Amino acid sequence: MVISTRSAQSAMQPQVAPRPFLKWAGGKNQLIRQYLPYFPTEYQRYYEPFVGGGAVFFHLQPQQAVLTDINRELINVYRCVRDEVEELIARLEDHRHDHCAEHYYAVRSQPTPADDTPDDLAESLLQRRHLDRAARFIYLNKTCFNGLYRENSKGGFNVPLGSYKNPAICDPDILRSDAEVLKSAQIKAATFEHVLEHATTDQDFVYFDPPYHPLTATSKFTSYSRYSFLEADQIRLRDVVIELCDRGVKVMLSNSDCPFVRDLYKDFHIHTIYASRNINCNADKRGKITEVLVTSYERV
Repeated sequence: MVISTRSAQSAMQPQVAPRPFLKWAGGKNQLIRQYLPYFPTEYQRYYEPFVGGGAVFFHLQPQQAVLTDINRELINVYRCVRDEVEELIARLEDHRHDHCAEHYYAVRSQPTPADDTPDDLAESLLQRRHLDRAARFIYLNKTCFNGLYRENSKGGFNVPLGSYKNPAICDPDILRSDAEVLKSAQIKAATFEHVLEHATTDQDFVYFDPPYHPLTATSKFTSYSRYSFLEADQIRLRDVVIELCDRGVKVMLSNSDCPFVRDLYKDFHIHTIYASRNINCNADKRGKITEVLVTSYERV
């Protein structure tokens, strides 16, 4: 049996266990215990095409991983944690020292590269300020209202300041622990189809956590970023899952519990998961809800 995780390498591990360093809508940190019976027991390489907050990755701690996301700013954050964690911590400590409403909105108003930015300006922004951009991303994530990461159509962060007395802007121990786990991961900005270039055998395990399909026909909200994920995208994703399964790749996928998703994956193993909606502007709308966990293999 081959499971390429770090569980046996405890001697040199940091004292703090790796865990998500970002708040993330739809994050799976609270669902890991329910997921445990569904993780495959044998694999060598791990792929997560919608990495988001990375809860599953940080739990599994695979020694070979490819983490991707279409959000370039998020990918920049992960690379900075992996490659320059001490410099990133220093910048976050500066934000912690300066934190106030005026500082928050000044930081929020700073430009970031967007898809419609001229190539020369976008390249300049990307190369010149990668650490500043990463620190900005984490700072806003930790101090914004309700921990809600949301972008407008041009990629601008548009969430107001949260009412936190002492927000945890920087946890150096968690960041350092996460940096160690990330060192052996490839981190790329890419669409979910990118996984088809790499995952080819039964020793590959792919976990998809896409933007969830709306529960009802009247639900118009589909994404916390400018990258909307529509019904056609869900179908394209299903087709990618089918192609991976035809190669023998082990696939696991999370999504909302609705007739469309259940019909889309009717030829796979569908399991019911009980989740809490923690990120919602209306506290009355938080609570238990069912989700589906789709696997290409039988439960362990």
